[in-house]
Amino acid sequence: MADQQECTVTLPSDPASVSRARRHVARVLAEWGLPEATDTADALRLIVSELTTNAVQHTFGQSPTFTVDLRLDRDAVLHLGVTDSHLRRPQRPRAAVRQDNGRGLVIVRALAKERGGRLTVRPTPDGGKTVAVTVSWPAPTLA
Repeated sequence: MADQQECTVTLPSDPASVSRARRHVARVLAEWGLPEATDTADALRLIVSELTTNAVQHTFGQSPTFTVDLRLDRDAVLHLGVTDSHLRRPQRPRAAVRQDNGRGLVIVRALAKERGGRLTVRPTPDGGKTVAVTVSWPAPTLA
């Protein structure tokens, strides 16, 4: 396998794009050798759902698109990032505040940590941001 594999898709900031992004990521991960019926595949589908939902909901229509980037380095580390052009960075909800939403990044952070990874938020040159996870790529299972 190559030292690095990459795949990128840009979608409109529309609620329907969340499921499109999830299907795209699931297909790419399967092509790269991650079986769909694994805990890691489930976690990555949930992560992309949370990150793309945030890109749609929290940019308040000020980012017409978002981009999902996948990169697999040396069959060891997977990078999954969602980039939008809105300058607002994710806010951590206060523990004392009861909300019906706002816990997505807490879930994403926990899922990444369970897989030996982490969550990062980086600014982009155009003033937007990339919210990304880096996780260990699971070793292939022998049949």
